[in-house]
Amino acid sequence: MKKLLLSLVATALISPLALLAQDVTGTWQGTLDVGSGKSLRIVLKVSKAADGTLKAVNYSIDQGGQPIPVSTISLQGTAFNFAVSMIGGKYEGKLSADGNSIAGTWSQGPNPLPLNFAKATPATTWTIPEPPPEIPPMAADASPEFEVATIKPSNPDTQGRGFRVRGREFTTMNTTLTSLLTFAYGLHPKQIVGAPAWVDTDKFDITAQPDAPGRPNDTQWKAMLQKLLADRFQLTFHHDKKELPIYALEVAKSGSKLTKSQGDPNGLPSMFFRGLGNLPAANATMQDFAGLLQSAVLDKPVVDQTGLTGRFDFTLNWTPDESQFVGLGVKVPPPSDKPDAPPGLFTAVQEQLGLKLEATKAPVDVIVIDKVEKPSAN
Repeated sequence: MKKLLLSLVATALISPLALLAQDVTGTWQGTLDVGSGKSLRIVLKVSKAADGTLKAVNYSIDQGGQPIPVSTISLQGTAFNFAVSMIGGKYEGKLSADGNSIAGTWSQGPNPLPLNFAKATPATTWTIPEPPPEIPPMAADASPEFEVATIKPSNPDTQGRGFRVRGREFTTMNTTLTSLLTFAYGLHPKQIVGAPAWVDTDKFDITAQPDAPGRPNDTQWKAMLQKLLADRFQLTFHHDKKELPIYALEVAKSGSKLTKSQGDPNGLPSMFFRGLGNLPAANATMQDFAGLLQSAVLDKPVVDQTGLTGRFDFTLNWTPDESQFVGLGVKVPPPSDKPDAPPGLFTAVQEQLGLKLEATKAPVDVIVIDKVEKPSAN
């Protein structure tokens, strides 16, 4: 009996140390059930940096297999966690005693999904598809136009609104002329003066490609859209200044909590809502963030006064109120009474990003519409 007790004590002392010493470097893979009979194979490659800390790259091989950098990763005892700020996702798992599997959940929105990983061997490793050929950047001094552009009235049953760039193709869905102007010129709707009523009601789908070789940058895409508006909508306007109520985006006293992006400094930002109040952002400037807030979320122009340069990856989670998302034509449901519901926007911006939105007044640029017509036929 004494020998058995001594054996149990020894196991209790040795087992935690063994777990702490486990090596999680290598290739892990698991299947994520996303509903409607669809599943995604996920591969996680974990290695160690020069200083001994963990680093990783994530792949969703059924969605093209492009490498997605993991922003943070940790192993504390059996708790294995990582986050992918580029897509607003996080994983929380528990490492098995033998170090060959991890049971946990993947969160990319309000509802966590089960995701269990197994450590891959050479015989079981899934093949990661080759990424599509990289399109070289368009010459920085190029001044392209849309060579082919189709503009059609939107299906009235279509929900939502969006802009999308894939390779050399530019598309919009369910966009009014007001939303096209706010995107092309970085404006809030209140900075558009003298427009006829239809610019806020008639909705269009656009598909277009540039006439110059290469992958346009953000400035070139917007310049092409500006030319398209002048050509197909016969848009002319002039600039003026007007004092308006605004939100100033500033760095909070606590300091910025933003993570510098490892993405292409000349590439496009990625900011797509994964639900009302759930915004993952990647490779985004503060001007990009301010522009999205003013065009989609808030009822006033947002002026970037942070002084922060460069591009950042971050995720912002908040509980929206009924005054928000009018720009997307969305009616916000009543706030949740759940105790773990995210805070409101202004608190979330400060707590999660180290920034603040300050209500004030300032003279801002406005465009005064001189002429605009409904788009010409394709």
